[in-house]
Amino acid sequence: MPATPATPAADPHDRDRLRADCANCFALCCVALPFARSNDFAVDKAAGTPCTNLRQDFRCGIHTRLRDSGFQGCTTFDCFGAGQQVSQVTFGGEDWRSHPGTARRMFEVFPLMRQLHELLFYVTEALARPAARPLHPRLRALLDETTRWTAAGADALTADLDLPDLRGRINTLLLETSELVRAGAPGRRRSHRGADLMGARLAGADLRGANLRGAYLIAADLSGADLRLADLIGADFRDTDLRGADLRDALFLTQAQLGAARGDAGTRIPAGLTRPAHWD
Repeated sequence: MPATPATPAADPHDRDRLRADCANCFALCCVALPFARSNDFAVDKAAGTPCTNLRQDFRCGIHTRLRDSGFQGCTTFDCFGAGQQVSQVTFGGEDWRSHPGTARRMFEVFPLMRQLHELLFYVTEALARPAARPLHPRLRALLDETTRWTAAGADALTADLDLPDLRGRINTLLLETSELVRAGAPGRRRSHRGADLMGARLAGADLRGANLRGAYLIAADLSGADLRLADLIGADFRDTDLRGADLRDALFLTQAQLGAARGDAGTRIPAGLTRPAHWD
């Protein structure tokens, strides 16, 4: 396993760096990543090609009407703060328009950095759970290791980072965290890990402490459901009805999952996440 760069220890309470700051990013999600014509995107776009809606100032020309213009996928994407990290730290503020020689490397690094920041999000979430206290020393060690990788140069990230290994070691601890946290839920804890629940009618269901890791919940009806302490890592919430659902203390829920779903003013969400604008 390659050595990681030496940097100060990570602060498990610093969540701001894991929130997208588009003002300090060179629109990397609009250029580096590909997308295909679908319900989420109105057109096809190849990786490394700027979106036709991207302006010269790295801002979106249709930002206020993305969903009405067929670009719903843009409104649900979350880079977990990787965009500004690559733009301002890895490449020192040199944008790909003014320094075209950096473009290929920048676009290659961005997807790696996004995965690292996503892992940081999950580990930080695990460290915030008192029930997982027995795992905190190992979680902090992995938080520090992952943070060091985010500070590495482009060459180290593309040549030395063993992302599958790092993800596997973190996932092992996230699974253990899930077991400890969900043990605090009352009643029988359901297991729907990886289940096909597309279109399922689960309105008002008691899913406290349920294992919904990787479950397909596309267009499912979870209105009024109780999802407190449920493990939602990787659950597909596209067009899921979460109106009136209780997601407080849900485990590993992301902003992107909320953005993909349908909710309302009665949907209760965890602290630290934002109610999507289109829910209103």
